[in-house]
Amino acid sequence: MSGFLKSSIGRKIAMALSAFFLMVFILQHFAINILSVFNPDLFNEASHFMGNNPLVQFVLQPVLIFGVVFHFVMGFVLEFKNKASRNVSYAVNNGNANSTWMSRNMIYSGGFILIFLVIHFIDFWIPEINTKYVLGDSSGLLADGSDYRYFEELQHKFIPLWRVLLYCAGFVFLSLHLLHGFSSAFQSVGANNKYTQALKGFGKAYAVLIPLGFIVIALFHFFNNSH
Repeated sequence: MSGFLKSSIGRKIAMALSAFFLMVFILQHFAINILSVFNPDLFNEASHFMGNNPLVQFVLQPVLIFGVVFHFVMGFVLEFKNKASRNVSYAVNNGNANSTWMSRNMIYSGGFILIFLVIHFIDFWIPEINTKYVLGDSSGLLADGSDYRYFEELQHKFIPLWRVLLYCAGFVFLSLHLLHGFSSAFQSVGANNKYTQALKGFGKAYAVLIPLGFIVIALFHFFNNSH
């Protein structure tokens, strides 16, 4: 594996595979969170199941954390290697003619998303781990025991305007990152065939609609709490 990751092609393929894995997770994460808009009870049930399922907690969650760390580390490594390999200085370098703005700035959008993820972990994941494994409360219930706590906690997070704006900005950058990253991932694994245009179309739809859906969720809870 170490030899595979030492080659440029190997690193790109590994980066692409980690990207596919994270895109599947994002889709699953959205599928659960959107329930909070349409059916709070079902959102509570789904959140409790995911938060107390041993397979999810002790197998998939560690794999997810590893995938996130690996993807960002590999992204920074690829960026460093690409810059280091540019030994020839050109008198005129028209970047706009050779690539898109997003493809030239993936490292910056990725960096902002990483900061956003850290804040997201502090907001949701760390308190959840503290409640279940430090305080020892895996019931998922409110303090009065009347109902599950997940929907109420989600609503509470989106009361401050600064947090809503931060989340919206994070998903805008995620959309920009995905607009280039989706097609780039397929190219890295050699998916250049008769389905290429369809894949590009699907990638653009995913890159726009899923982040937009997360923005809708944040705004919905913000305005719902402002009444």
